[in-house]
Amino acid sequence: MVGPASGVRIAGASVSGDESVLTSDALAFVAMLQHKFNSTRLSRIGDRATRRAHLAEVPVGSPIDFPTDTASVREAEWLVANAPADLNDRRVEITGPVDRKMMINALNSGAKVFMADLEDSCSPTWQNIVDGQRNLMEAVRGTLSLDVGGKAYRLNHQRATLVVRPRGWHMEERHILIDGKPASASLVDFGLYFFHNARELMARGSGPYFYLPKMESHHEARLWNDVFVAAQEALNIPQGTIRATVLIETLPAAFEMEEILYELRAHAAGLNAGRWDYLFSFIKTFRGRADKVLPDRAQLTMTVPFMRAYSERLVQVCHKRGAHAIGGMAAFIPSRKDPEVNSRALAKVREDKERESSAGFDGTWVAHPDLVPVAREVFDAVLGDRPNQKDRKREDVHTSADQLIDATVPGGVVTAEGVRMNVEVAILYIEAWLRGSGAVAIHNLMEDAATAEISRTQLWQWIRHGAEIDGGGEMTREYYLKVRTAELARLEVLPDAGSRLSEAAALLDTLVEGNFEEFLTVPGARLLD
Repeated sequence: MVGPASGVRIAGASVSGDESVLTSDALAFVAMLQHKFNSTRLSRIGDRATRRAHLAEVPVGSPIDFPTDTASVREAEWLVANAPADLNDRRVEITGPVDRKMMINALNSGAKVFMADLEDSCSPTWQNIVDGQRNLMEAVRGTLSLDVGGKAYRLNHQRATLVVRPRGWHMEERHILIDGKPASASLVDFGLYFFHNARELMARGSGPYFYLPKMESHHEARLWNDVFVAAQEALNIPQGTIRATVLIETLPAAFEMEEILYELRAHAAGLNAGRWDYLFSFIKTFRGRADKVLPDRAQLTMTVPFMRAYSERLVQVCHKRGAHAIGGMAAFIPSRKDPEVNSRALAKVREDKERESSAGFDGTWVAHPDLVPVAREVFDAVLGDRPNQKDRKREDVHTSADQLIDATVPGGVVTAEGVRMNVEVAILYIEAWLRGSGAVAIHNLMEDAATAEISRTQLWQWIRHGAEIDGGGEMTREYYLKVRTAELARLEVLPDAGSRLSEAAALLDTLVEGNFEEFLTVPGARLLD
């Protein structure tokens, strides 16, 4: 059992309801995890630069391959643990932040799974983190409710299986100090949720299920597995009760898919093709190479060669090892005002989901409840009464390491509109994020931190390499500043202009013009309450 919370200090202001979340026993549990695993976490974070440099610095034309020191894992016969009953059919998953209205609507949406997100779609204000944990506790117990604007929101009897995404290993929670230092945000998010809800979930026929973000190696997966083992042991919960789906959303992780599943095999539920963060990671890894400069974000679909290679390898690896393969996000937000926009967008959503289901994915992500029926219809047509299609081994797929790093985008160009759109999306998203909103609808698309990361990283890369702008000359710092100045002026006079646009533009300037930042959320978090 866990002892009293020693060495723990709450540095955040009091938040309504925090007494149910920040209990002495729960904080002691988090502190135990921090004491056991934080030094290893810091070491794993330190390893990332070396691993990415190895990929980025391979000379042009030189061969690259999968890690030789883990070849025995890839060649051995092994499977992950069988999926629990309520996590075996995952044909449609809806994702979103942990605010009450979103959670109720998502849990009631008809999706099989709801990923409650404490990461990329959650601005990590202290209020949001504490409220999110309280909302999760009530969701688990079926008591989550909201009365607002004359409407009453209540949970249905039948609802989606709840899966929680904690923040990545790189993030810290500065509002909880352990031995005088900020706690790991991953361990805070995981620890509070697990401590308060694991037994309640088990009593209701479910379990503590997680999505794990931003990992770059099997060593980081091993760390999560060690955390799971220690957490279950501390609360006297059977080993293997926790189940985790890993987002393959970094380029280094794409080279270690099997190894990541192997490290987590007693707790593994599957892999997810986190397409937006994967693009961000690709750009970040190769930001110093002129031969890897990518075109406009809008042109980087799942059909371009390196994205297709990554997604098909993911399906093959998952089914080889008995794990679920979950497809990427449909980020379209339906509009009640423009049927024509809806019609075109829904056709694209359907096409995307048909591609995923035919490629062998067992399920997919959507960002809005109105997209659940579209995605479900597509996957129902392929799966029928089967819960998944793990029997499709995709033995026809032979993905080489070179295919994963091939930056060829047929017909791809950098355009003036692409530059402007990156500036606009980055400013609007960062501004909303600074005000505490981590999921933001922009031009009928749900934007989160990952898409903002793509926008600012592309701007940085295009300037560094003087990218040719189709019909507009060369991308320079001066060109960026001209576009940013014009966009900020345009946005500031809109009727619904946000209150922190100038701060957002200043942060974007730092990210685009300064030394490269690994994640915008790290310097951004210093500006949050």
